[in-house]
Amino acid sequence: MEVVILVLVVFVIVLIVLGVKRVPQGNEYTVERFGRYTRTLRPGLGFIVPLVDRIGARLNMMEQVLDVPSQEVITRDNAMVTADGVVFFQILDAPKAAYEVNDLFRAILNLTMTNIRTVMGSMDLDELLSNRDKINAQLLTVVDDATTPWGVKVTRIEIKDISPPRDLVDAMARQMKAERLKRAQILEAEGLRQSEILKAEGEKQSAILTAEGQKEAAFREAEARERLAEAEAKATQMVSEAIAKGDINAINYFVAQRYTEALQQIGSAESNKVIMMPLEASSLIGSLAGIGELAKDALAKGGDKA
Repeated sequence: MEVVILVLVVFVIVLIVLGVKRVPQGNEYTVERFGRYTRTLRPGLGFIVPLVDRIGARLNMMEQVLDVPSQEVITRDNAMVTADGVVFFQILDAPKAAYEVNDLFRAILNLTMTNIRTVMGSMDLDELLSNRDKINAQLLTVVDDATTPWGVKVTRIEIKDISPPRDLVDAMARQMKAERLKRAQILEAEGLRQSEILKAEGEKQSAILTAEGQKEAAFREAEARERLAEAEAKATQMVSEAIAKGDINAINYFVAQRYTEALQQIGSAESNKVIMMPLEASSLIGSLAGIGELAKDALAKGGDKA
């Protein structure tokens, strides 16, 4: 009897141990009863019916990463490239991930590799190398839509490396060098063009300023001649009035003026180095004295009028 009781106690303990399940954080377990899914155990301590229920699938609910191996891809312009990548995904629905697809990881991997060939094969080589973000976005949209029925959310797909053949790399290097040389020549020509334009603009401004200076000089010279003519006219009028009144000094003024002008012209001639001529100094001095008298009379009259 004691043996039976001991066996029963051991059996109960075994059932309790079999019925208690500890689920780690970030994981979920599916429970099957006689092979059929019934419920999901969340992180923590869970209970099942021993001998009736069993744990079906143990799933990691955290975000996971899956490496995509290198594969050869033919672009739209028939260039052969090698590409690899990485996929980030997270299981959101444990029952779907466990029972809607067989071998979830292999399914996601093959789906990603197939779509890499599809997306990259629809592009030219230049577009392929310069639009990696566009490729990633297209792959993410397609693969995420395809894995939604499996209870999986694909959060990111990144193309790690795109490797063209060696001959294409050399050809691209030569093309890049030629393009840079072309840009340098264009920039140099543009610089020369700007230099010539600025030089022409400077010459234009210089010519304008020179013309304006000459115009201003001519205007001032004409104004000076006009004032000189006005002064001579006024002097002539004063002398004429003096002559009309019978003043002998006015006649002396005209004689002295013409006399001095003639001497100035003779002295300034380049062909004349030495001047020998009779000169009556007393006549010239007398004429100058007459000019002084005329000036005094004019100033005296101006004072009386004031």
